[in-house]
Amino acid sequence: MKYQELVKPGVLSQPVYEPGRPIEDVAREFGLDPDGVLKMASNENPLGPSPLALEAAAKAMRQAHLYPDGGANRLREKLASTHALKPEQFFIGTGSNEVMVLLAQAFVGAGDEVIFGEHAFIVYKFATLLFGGTPVAVPMPGLKHDLNAMARAVTDKTRIIFLPSPNNPTGMANDPAELLAFAADLPEHVIFCFDEAYAEYLEAPADMRPLIEAGRKVFCTRTFSKIYGLASFRIGYGYGSPEIIRLLNQVRQPFNSNGVGQAAAVAALDDHDFVARSREVNRAGMDQLRAGFGRLGFACPESAANFVLLEVENPGQIFKALQQRGIIVRPLQGYGLPRHLRVTVGTAEENTRLLNTLEEMLAGPEAAWLKKEATERCN
Repeated sequence: MKYQELVKPGVLSQPVYEPGRPIEDVAREFGLDPDGVLKMASNENPLGPSPLALEAAAKAMRQAHLYPDGGANRLREKLASTHALKPEQFFIGTGSNEVMVLLAQAFVGAGDEVIFGEHAFIVYKFATLLFGGTPVAVPMPGLKHDLNAMARAVTDKTRIIFLPSPNNPTGMANDPAELLAFAADLPEHVIFCFDEAYAEYLEAPADMRPLIEAGRKVFCTRTFSKIYGLASFRIGYGYGSPEIIRLLNQVRQPFNSNGVGQAAAVAALDDHDFVARSREVNRAGMDQLRAGFGRLGFACPESAANFVLLEVENPGQIFKALQQRGIIVRPLQGYGLPRHLRVTVGTAEENTRLLNTLEEMLAGPEAAWLKKEATERCN
């Protein structure tokens, strides 16, 4: 018998997440020097990791022969101090991605419904399907979450609503007051999972802590992968009531977060200068990219995160043409956005290289289809 004859039926239809292409793969395919390949596909911090985190990680490496703290006690205590909550209100995971998958594992089963935006982080759908739930994708007019439509989608079968602000991959953020009102009005049988992966890039993110303290079923997730630059360590966390944390620990595997990553995350929370500089570089880079795309004739909606959408006529062709020139961006067909590419905001030099490359393409062999798109975008 083949393995597929033995596997659970749901596994055969389970979609597989497709990450951004690694630098080494692109360099190998197109005969490029890996050091010259620019990755602007996965919303990573162009400044690299937090220096304080790197120093702490190097020290922690000397104890790599020991198992990590299975309860991540030091990190939870640091997070409690940072967020003015209690350590027992925090749950540590292998990135916020794992935290959300474990949330679905604990609360979603056959017949349960999970609501999210049609152009939101695709893992919400994957986690729902993995545990036999029914995904309910709500339309997002203007690439932004429609809170009224999401509220109307709630039924007695709804168990979780996943909602990120800013949203990945569209970059749009909802008004904080409207988000708080939306969460406060949800019925008791619905868990509101507020994905704050890009919250550190906002001037005034929505603060769900008062609702959590009031006993509402609100659970928030964050990550160290973005503004702190620790994506390779895979450290994320969730916070909510002590009750939901205890339940998540029931489905968590032992030692699910590594010790080096825990040490790096603790240190990163004190690296305020690095976070401030990351925000500054991101704001300047956002302005640079949007102005440059507009000058070249491409549509680029506003974004509150560390990436932008580039609306184009031929995203597949542009994606490949840029790779041939050593620049990796992200096509978004899997997100229901077949006319868009997602571009991470880079340093001033990296942004200039991307814009100059596109300008050269407009004057080169790709001009026929690029100019067609530019004309359509400007009309």
